Amino acid sequence: MDGLEPSLHPSSVIHPGAGLGPEVRVGPFCVVGPEVSLGPGTVLESHVTISGRVEVGAENRFHPFVAVGGPPQDIGYNGEPTRIKIGDRNIFRESVTVHRPTNKQDLVTIIGDDNYFMAYAHVAHDCVVGNKTIFLHGATLGGHCVVGDSALVGAMSGTHQFCRIGRFSFMGGGSMITQDVLPFCRVVGQRPTRLIGLNLVGLRRNGFSRERIAGIKAVFKILCYRGLSASQAIARIEAEIPPSPDREEILTFVRTAKRGFIKKTLGPWAGESE
Repeated sequence: MDGLEPSLHPSSVIHPGAGLGPEVRVGPFCVVGPEVSLGPGTVLESHVTISGRVEVGAENRFHPFVAVGGPPQDIGYNGEPTRIKIGDRNIFRESVTVHRPTNKQDLVTIIGDDNYFMAYAHVAHDCVVGNKTIFLHGATLGGHCVVGDSALVGAMSGTHQFCRIGRFSFMGGGSMITQDVLPFCRVVGQRPTRLIGLNLVGLRRNGFSRERIAGIKAVFKILCYRGLSASQAIARIEAEIPPSPDREEILTFVRTAKRGFIKKTLGPWAGESE
């Protein structure tokens, strides 16, 4: 047998219509449906179920009892042919679930590249997850959520449907997210969730310079720590903070927040020495 051919355990049930790339490995007691495509080097360890229209990229790893492609938990879904698209090099730990979308949005649930989903995390219908995110144990997204690149979604947290989690943000464990989480910041708590400053550790780990972080701090001080309305804060930021990609990303995020964004803080700005 050519070393590039898929390796399939005899106890697994793999539909003849499934597409299996080179060096795919399917372990014992897995189920792979007829409309599933597994990219090169992808591994299903054991007891993994992938059903529905699911496109999986290269070098993904699915640990035991992962279930991908089940119908959405939405009473309005009537079996429409929606799909899931998963990129490359993602890790799905034990009992992670990813649901295919409804017919209410773009008909696709999307997961990008290099994401890490710890045990029991859940990605609901119609969600879009970027690249290099981390979902800790039990992190749950409601339907239609968007998670930006390099965000960390806290353990046992819940995110309300239609919320957005900005790039490089950090959500504390057990948080309940009912409004958008701004890029670059940290939030924690339950009803209301509070802003606790910038995600400095995450920004530094991702190579943000001191000057770049200082620019983001300046925007946040005006946006969240001056008691201004969103429109007042935007006007002040545009007048006082020099333009930069980070400034524009934050302002665009605020302007497009349909559910509002988390702005309440635990106290006055405490980041002067950070």
